Amino acid sequence: MNSSDWLLLCRTVRFGDTDAAGVMHFHQLLRWCHEAYEESLERFGISSAEIFPVPGNALPLLLPITHCSADYLAPLVCGDPLAIALQPRQLDATAFEVIYRFTSDGKLAGCGLTRHQCISSAERKKAELPVPIVRWLLASVPQ
Repeated sequence: MNSSDWLLLCRTVRFGDTDAAGVMHFHQLLRWCHEAYEESLERFGISSAEIFPVPGNALPLLLPITHCSADYLAPLVCGDPLAIALQPRQLDATAFEVIYRFTSDGKLAGCGLTRHQCISSAERKKAELPVPIVRWLLASVPQ
C-alpha cells in the first residue's frame, strides 16, 4: 500500500459547509481535519472501534486533542473540489500531531494542526501510544 492511499484524501465542499455568504465557514476546517484523521486511520486499516470510545466499548487508552489550530487562506464555495494532505508525526512515546493542508484546484486554501496526547482512561495520566497508532505514524514518515 502506498502512503498516499491514507495521507491524501479528497472531498467536495457541500452547501451545508457554507455560511449565509455562500463561502465555507471557517470552523469547518477543524471538523474536516478530524474527519480526515479518522478516514486516514480507517484507510490504513485501523477501525474506529480501536481508537474512539463508543457506548459499551471502554478503551484502556484515549487520544484527546490537546491543541488545535487552523488557518483559512482562501474562500471555498459549494462544489469546490478539496484535497486534504495529512502529515502525521510522533512527538514522543505519548504524543503525536497531524498537519493538514487543504488545496483546491492546486491552490492552498487552508491548513490545520491537531496535537494528540495519549492517556490511560482509568488514571487520566500520560501513557504510551497504542501500537496501531505507532504503526500508522511509522508508515506515514516520508521516504
